[in-house]
Amino acid sequence: MFPDADVPIVQLSLDYTREAIDHYGIGRDIRRLRYENVLIVGSGNMVHNLRRVVLKSNDFNEAFGLDWATEANELFKKLINEDRHDELINYQLLGNSVQLAIPTAEHYLPMLYVLAAKEENDSISFFNDQPVAGSLTMTSFVLT
Repeated sequence: MFPDADVPIVQLSLDYTREAIDHYGIGRDIRRLRYENVLIVGSGNMVHNLRRVVLKSNDFNEAFGLDWATEANELFKKLINEDRHDELINYQLLGNSVQLAIPTAEHYLPMLYVLAAKEENDSISFFNDQPVAGSLTMTSFVLT
């Protein structure tokens, strides 16, 4: 993205023992860094269940999502678009499709940091929004 390496990057490790609200709080704390030319990147997957991977062909990257994975991904995008962060923080209450989509939270939590850094007048653009292997989405978004 920045071949001149002119954007500071600081890697944060997740404290897996903390609650989702704590991760969101850290995102709020670092939000001001956006105004100091620091790029905030959350790397993970909204839908990430390796135990439920299904290959329709020999091509792992062939677009294919199981019903629950597609449902969870669409719900996440809807909640993101509507700034319903409390529901995303309390994802365990969002039903069976989300429970299957997030069997462990380490791939989901980075998104909360980015959402917490969102300002009221920021817009969100989704990209790479296509399920693969039945149970994975690499759906990404950028704040602008």
